[in-house]
Amino acid sequence: MSDPNNLPKRTTPHYALYQREIFIGGTEGRLPFFSTDPTALEEKAKEHLSLGGRLYAESNAGTSLTHRADREAFYRELPVAKVAAELNLPYCLSTAGSQPIEDVAKANGSGPRFYQLYMPHDDELTLSLLNRAWKSGFDVCIVTLDTWQLAWRHDDVRTANYAFYFGLGADIGLTDPVFRRRLKEAGVDPAKDPQKVGQLWIDNVWHGKAHTWQKMAWAMKEWKHISGGRPFLLKGIQCIEDALKAREYRVDGIVVSNHAGRQVDGAVGSLDVLEEIVQAVPELVVLYDSGIRGASDVFKAIALGAKAVLVGRLWVWGLSIQGEFGIRHVMKSLLAEFDILMNVAGYPSIKDVDRSALRVIPYGSSKF
Repeated sequence: MSDPNNLPKRTTPHYALYQREIFIGGTEGRLPFFSTDPTALEEKAKEHLSLGGRLYAESNAGTSLTHRADREAFYRELPVAKVAAELNLPYCLSTAGSQPIEDVAKANGSGPRFYQLYMPHDDELTLSLLNRAWKSGFDVCIVTLDTWQLAWRHDDVRTANYAFYFGLGADIGLTDPVFRRRLKEAGVDPAKDPQKVGQLWIDNVWHGKAHTWQKMAWAMKEWKHISGGRPFLLKGIQCIEDALKAREYRVDGIVVSNHAGRQVDGAVGSLDVLEEIVQAVPELVVLYDSGIRGASDVFKAIALGAKAVLVGRLWVWGLSIQGEFGIRHVMKSLLAEFDILMNVAGYPSIKDVDRSALRVIPYGSSKF
């Protein structure tokens, strides 16, 4: 618990006060609608999702080995964008997002925001997306490297669960002038055939053909020209060799990620390679993604060198359970938990967290 009248001085908000807010609410008979215990959160979300929605959100590649490795190494867009702005958290919009770029920007207001580009092979479409993102206030471009093609996800395949082919999730495409022209050229009427629109859109985004390093250089050059030199990052780096290649191509940063185990089964847990990648490219900004469920996960990633972490499934569960209120509760709880962890562990500032904060115990060891 924190005394609001005797808080340490710092520049960041005292997120731990959210715990106090909840406890005071309890004295007045007001309890949170749901628990943010990660395991309970996922189960609660299942009660509020359709079968297709649940399977898409929880499915992993193959037999989920990569997703489990992520965990073992640790031991709708508009409300998300709105809450991110409230909490001053950077919001990252995917090209496969559920709402138009411009609408998300409006909901996000003055909040910091990144655009995650799933890069088409249609260069004109790529440039249109980048221009829209920049004009809408997205001032960081993150290109995803590991999702040119959707992974084999058993539950999705078993139920033929691919929302895009049913006409869902094509809003960014439907509001893009280049893609609208492509639809007209193909003789597709969005009002009459939304399923065909969804198919054409996602087949442009997840097209099954990886880009080259030279194409990444092209994308970076175009983004820098459009944005006046704003940061360009590559997401999906899992080895030192690719990190060094990214540095060679002069990107601004990388995201160590295996797409939370959703793309390649049997891959290494991202946390297991984070430290060696950070050490290999000290000049680059390194972010971390994959498997984040609680404050201790965030702490470990920061201690291993990540400048920040990305969170995905947690807010999806919160959104599923209680919409905007669910997202707000999940994210405020995560921030409060991290704030409390820092205080209890004796770290007054995130700048003080480094490798010395961790002790590595070999997997399977009985020593504690």
